[in-house]
Amino acid sequence: MRAEKTQMVQEIQGLVNAKPFFLITYKGLTAADFSAFRTALAGFGAQCHVVKNTLLKKAAANLGITAMDGVVLEGDTALVSGDDAVAVAKAIKDFAKTKQELVKVKLGVVEGQLLNAADAAALAELPSKEVLQAQLLGLLQAPAGQLVRVLNAKVSTIVYVLNAFLQKKEQAA
Repeated sequence: MRAEKTQMVQEIQGLVNAKPFFLITYKGLTAADFSAFRTALAGFGAQCHVVKNTLLKKAAANLGITAMDGVVLEGDTALVSGDDAVAVAKAIKDFAKTKQELVKVKLGVVEGQLLNAADAAALAELPSKEVLQAQLLGLLQAPAGQLVRVLNAKVSTIVYVLNAFLQKKEQAA
C-alpha cells in the first residue's frame, strides 16, 4: 500500500477507534450544505469526513471492528463520528430532514454493534444524555422522598390528634 493511503487509513482509524460512527450518503449536497453540517457537528465534538469505502474497510479491519466484516459499501460515503452516539444520530436526522433525498444513513457502529438505518433513527429518538441522567437521578431520589413523606405523615398525624385534643379542652373550659 502506498504511503498516502497508509496515512489515510491511519487518519480513519483515529476517527473510528472506540467511538460510535455512522456512514451516510452525501451525493448531490452543495459545499455550503456540507459546511453547515460540519459546523453543527463541531458544536458537540463530532466530525464528518468523506472517505473511500475500501480505506474505511481496511481501517475497520486493522482496528478489529468485526461488525464491518460482512458489510458491502457502495457509492459515496461520509463518515460521521463523535463521542455521543445519540447526539450524532440526532444531528444526522435533523440534517437529513432538510435534505431528504440526498442524505441517508447507510449504517452505524455503536459499541461494536452494527446498526442499520432504522436502528440509527431509533437511536436519534432517545432523549439526550443529560435528560437520561436527570431521569435516573429522579428515580434514585424517589424512594428517599417517599420515605420522608411517610415519616412526616406519621408525625403530622400525632400533631393533628394533639391539636384536636387541645381544641376540645379549650371548648370544655
